[in-house]
Amino acid sequence: MTTWQAIILGLFQGLGEFLPISSSAHLVLVPWLFHWEDPGLTFDIALHIGTLIAVIIYFWKDWLRLVTKGFTAPGTTDGRLFWYLVIATIPGAIAGYALEKKAETIFRDPLLIAFALIIMGAILYWAESKSAKKDDLNNITLRTSFLIGLSQALAIIPGVSRSGITMTTGLFSGLSREAAARFSFLLSTPIILGAAIIKVPHLVHQPGMINANFLIGMMVACISGIASIRFLLRYIQTRTFLPFVWYRFAIGALVIIIINIR
Repeated sequence: MTTWQAIILGLFQGLGEFLPISSSAHLVLVPWLFHWEDPGLTFDIALHIGTLIAVIIYFWKDWLRLVTKGFTAPGTTDGRLFWYLVIATIPGAIAGYALEKKAETIFRDPLLIAFALIIMGAILYWAESKSAKKDDLNNITLRTSFLIGLSQALAIIPGVSRSGITMTTGLFSGLSREAAARFSFLLSTPIILGAAIIKVPHLVHQPGMINANFLIGMMVACISGIASIRFLLRYIQTRTFLPFVWYRFAIGALVIIIINIR
C-alpha cells in the first residue's frame, strides 16, 4: 500500500464513520474500483483507532459528565442518558461478535454493498420526509435508545452505515436531526472501542506491521473524523440529510453499472 492509498482510505474512514454514507462500504469499494490490494486487518485496526481518537477528542467532556452522573446520579437526565447508551450498545456488540466472519467475507460483495447503499438511502429519505423531528436529547426514552441500538446491529453490512441507520431510527422515533446525530456519535464511542480492542491482539502478534502508512492512515482518519463530526452537527441545524441520500443513490448506481460493464 502506498502513502497516497493510506491517506485516501483514512479520509474515507474518517468521513464515512460519522456521515451517513458508510465508511465500511467505501473501504471495500475504493480498493475494488481501482484494483488496489486489500490493505489487510492491521490497517483496518489503524483506521478504527483513528476514528476512536476523533470521537473521544470531540466528546470527552460529554462522556466525563455522563459517566460521572451515570454512577453518582442515575436518575438525572445525564445519568439516564449514560445507561441508555450502555443498553443501546448491547445489540450492536452481539451482532458484531456473532457475524464478524461474515462481515469480513460474504458481506464485502460489491453488489450487496451497492443495494445496501441505495436501500438505506431510500429509508433515510423516508425518515427525513415523514418524521416529526421534534424531541431533543433530554427527552429520549429507553424505548427509543434500545431501538436505535437494535438498528445499529444492521451496520455489520457494509453500505448500511452505522451513523446512517442510527440517525434514521432516531428520526423515525421523533428525535430532531441534531439529537439523532449527537446520540449516534455518542453511541459510536463504545462500539468503535470494542471493535478496536477485539483486533488489538492481531497487532501484538504482528508488531512489525505497524509502519508509516499505519500511522498516516490513523492520523488522517482522526483528523477527518473530527472535521466530519463538527461539520454535520452544524450542517443539520438548518439543512436536511437529502444530499447524503442522493450521494448514496449515485454511488450505488455507479457500482452496479461498473459490475455490469466488467
